[in-house]
Amino acid sequence: MIRSMTGYASGSGVWEPFSWSWELRAVNGKGLDLRLRVPDWIEGLEAGLRKQIGATATRGNITCNLRLAREDDSAALGVNIAQLDNLLAAMHEIERRAMDAGLSLAPSKASDILFQRGVLEQASREEDNAALARALLSDFVPVLTDFDHMRAREGAALEQLLLGRLDEIEALVAEAGEAAEERRAEMKASLRRNLALLLDNADGLDETRLTQELALIAVKTDVTEEIDRLAAHVAAARELIAQGGAVGRKLDFLMQEFNREANTLCAKAQSSGLTRIGLALKAVIDQMREQVQNVE
Repeated sequence: MIRSMTGYASGSGVWEPFSWSWELRAVNGKGLDLRLRVPDWIEGLEAGLRKQIGATATRGNITCNLRLAREDDSAALGVNIAQLDNLLAAMHEIERRAMDAGLSLAPSKASDILFQRGVLEQASREEDNAALARALLSDFVPVLTDFDHMRAREGAALEQLLLGRLDEIEALVAEAGEAAEERRAEMKASLRRNLALLLDNADGLDETRLTQELALIAVKTDVTEEIDRLAAHVAAARELIAQGGAVGRKLDFLMQEFNREANTLCAKAQSSGLTRIGLALKAVIDQMREQVQNVE
């Protein structure tokens, strides 16, 4: 089964005193580009998430957002001793200079000092970080599963669209083969008429050389190889789709080959019927190529 590169999933969880919400989304990309927005103070979390996502997806621009909240912020407050010592030293210097200048300052209150910037801060619980990381990585598993299921559902829909396009291309290739056979008979008769006309109206013309030139023109306008290659590309594309997995790059390369053969077919057409079929082929191939851009 093929998968789409686009997908979305979300989820939430709780591990006292923390609560969180996940958001995982992906869009098309040439390779795998992971952008994680997670707290950097939870050691091992980002590496763990990259490993989990990398085991599921091989292509796409994937963004993972984690919003983490803590319910007991007030209980986790502590005093930054180094910052407090710096502040007290500064206050002592201010008071000394004030006394030297004959000024009297009002006594400082503990609350005034406590709420100076950097003195009161949230105490870290490094001993809980490893357990928190494990809880988060475990909770992320169902989010990633939902994300992968969405990509699989979209991939199944893409597969049907691509197979439908291949049916259209195959029908047009068969039609091109029939048109080429009709054109071959018409061109053969036309070449004979032109050869007879030239020979009747040109004295001393090298008939052998002229025949060779006309044969060369016939070879240059022959589209048999293009038609055969288009049929082979259809078979190869069906095989890749049946194979499943990360075949997006190969399908994209194959679409370039489809387009090249269709362009050559149009260039060699020299008939309105074959030109019409060639243009129709180019349109269907272009539609299919846009859909292939979504395949992982």
